[in-house]
Amino acid sequence: MEKQLRLQREQDQRDRQEKKAEPAPTQKGAAGGLPHTGPGKMPPAPPLPAQHLPKPGLEADMVHKPQFTAPHYKGSGKLEGFSTLVTGGDSGIGRAVAVLFAREGADVAIVYLADEEADAQQTRTHVEAEGRRCLLIPGDVKDADFCRRAVKKTVKAFGGLNVLVNNAGFQEHAKSIEDLSEERFDETLKTNVYGYFHMAKAAVPHLPSGGSIINTGSVTGLRGSKELLDYSTTKGAIHAFTKALASQLLERGIRVNAVAPGPVWTPFNPADKSPEDIVEFGSKTDFGRAAQPEELSPAYVFLAAPCCASYITGIVLPVTGTAGDGA
Repeated sequence: MEKQLRLQREQDQRDRQEKKAEPAPTQKGAAGGLPHTGPGKMPPAPPLPAQHLPKPGLEADMVHKPQFTAPHYKGSGKLEGFSTLVTGGDSGIGRAVAVLFAREGADVAIVYLADEEADAQQTRTHVEAEGRRCLLIPGDVKDADFCRRAVKKTVKAFGGLNVLVNNAGFQEHAKSIEDLSEERFDETLKTNVYGYFHMAKAAVPHLPSGGSIINTGSVTGLRGSKELLDYSTTKGAIHAFTKALASQLLERGIRVNAVAPGPVWTPFNPADKSPEDIVEFGSKTDFGRAAQPEELSPAYVFLAAPCCASYITGIVLPVTGTAGDGA
């Protein structure tokens, strides 16, 4: 965790030096006129709070809290009796997925960094409010031994494992390839690709026919992002990993899919972007705003539930806020 904080501080210093020579950004108006297609009130649109969080980024520290409870979503037992494990489940998309999995009848184990304990406890409160059990497992997915222990703890606590959601990740922008050190590239790769590999390898022996793995990809893996060279690389790798593993595991009755989000309002992004940049986060999508986590989580339920997606494997489902696949 200290390495990620140091990498963030180094990039923040570069950004401050570059900002001295730049004019102040022009902020767009609020939500008026933007398309709204969901239930309830319009989610917040740019300008967003100008806030920069220290990594890993706590949801509890955000000025504007992400929407994750999906109050208009009614559970119907799609995952009744399932045992599920969500990495990065303490906040953001992972928290929203944990809540909806519980609403659909699943017990949920969440993996998170120890520094995110406050967020993890809040997630457990919401999962238990849905009437299901929640197991907290702090640790780092870069560690293969930890991943094996996390799966074993889940199996022991819940009696098995039906669904693995690989969602934990690391992101730190860099404006030039010259600014991207081998150490940072390695940290991103080890977290985002090796972490998914370690968890999947540990989970597969326990997944039954009808079980599934869902990986969190990204629109950056579909079309790249010039300031997220290493992150885009890992997300493209995750998409390929998803398709290849899906082919390998299908004969065992295990489905493997991915969700590719566009910009989503979670602690992940204020912990990367500068306060000046975060105010316009998501404004370049067709919706003119970032998604809220509760707008992503139903896609994970759909892919996890055999009653919905028994004939779906090896797909990368774009939820990007942009027409087409975001590419």
